[in-house]
Amino acid sequence: MQQQKLATIEDVAALAGVSIATVSRAINEPTKVADATRRKVTDAIARTGYTTNAMARSLRMRRSNMILILAPDVGDPNFSNILVGLETEASKRGYGVLIGNTQNDASREADYLRFISSNQADGLILFTGHLPFGFRQDGETRLPPMVAVNEPVPDASVPYVGVDNLEGARVATEHLISQGHRRIAFLGRAPGREVNRLREEGYRRALAGAGIDLDARLVIDGEGTTESGRAAAELMFVRDALPTAFLCVNDATALGVIIALSARHYDLPRQFSIMGFDDISFASFVSPSLTTMKQPRHKIGEAAMEMLLGLLSGEAPSQQKVLFRAELIVRNSVARVR
Repeated sequence: MQQQKLATIEDVAALAGVSIATVSRAINEPTKVADATRRKVTDAIARTGYTTNAMARSLRMRRSNMILILAPDVGDPNFSNILVGLETEASKRGYGVLIGNTQNDASREADYLRFISSNQADGLILFTGHLPFGFRQDGETRLPPMVAVNEPVPDASVPYVGVDNLEGARVATEHLISQGHRRIAFLGRAPGREVNRLREEGYRRALAGAGIDLDARLVIDGEGTTESGRAAAELMFVRDALPTAFLCVNDATALGVIIALSARHYDLPRQFSIMGFDDISFASFVSPSLTTMKQPRHKIGEAAMEMLLGLLSGEAPSQQKVLFRAELIVRNSVARVR
């Protein structure tokens, strides 16, 4: 008798006609989802047997067969796309996933971690950028198998899977340099975030490699949001230190720059070039369409889950850090210097 394939969160989203992030919210935070949408998701879960299949498999195996995923924001486009890869690989191995939307709140994170302490989940996928709270007992830290994704954690013993941020930012900067740009701004400096730090380092290395002196006025702090991108672009005018091109720490920041410059009626990219990073869904639909670095998010998710399930089986990872190359996607937001 052929074994029935476990339903996935992707199946639920497709049947309900909503995004994976919306399915996650409907499951974990139903009060934040419209009634009509929640009913669609509930109906799709019932029709696919998504939760039922995962739990039934768990009972047969006499273990949870569930993986807890902790993320600060399930609405982040990078999260939802990586989640597809995570969930796909988990399903192949007979595991289900639980999603904890922590919203960077330590108490919410501790609440979700009860799934581990009560043996309702076997391992952790961390998008949080830090070790989980709540695993101290008798003065010793007791941690389940875990893998960091997208944002590495300070503890080097925790394996990490993500994109090569330094190399990707170096390639992005070199593309701008190849178009004749010498005054290139970096928007998104955040020393406390490893992803931002690595992307800034890639930018600095590319400038140094091309013999271009770094102008500190062109490096602007940012939170990686559209509003911080808009504010950073406006700050350039206040400083009277305008670049010819903007390298943005992510696509959301790049969108903010496009909004700010368009509001000032600049002709883009003739007067300013803008480069993003991540290649999230809207990148090809803005005007001008965004030149950016594409993350292989599905592959990142699959590799992270494969590594975690290997740890659960007692296998030591062959590598503590798995980095995928970002791909340069050339669209219309970068032009040669006039």
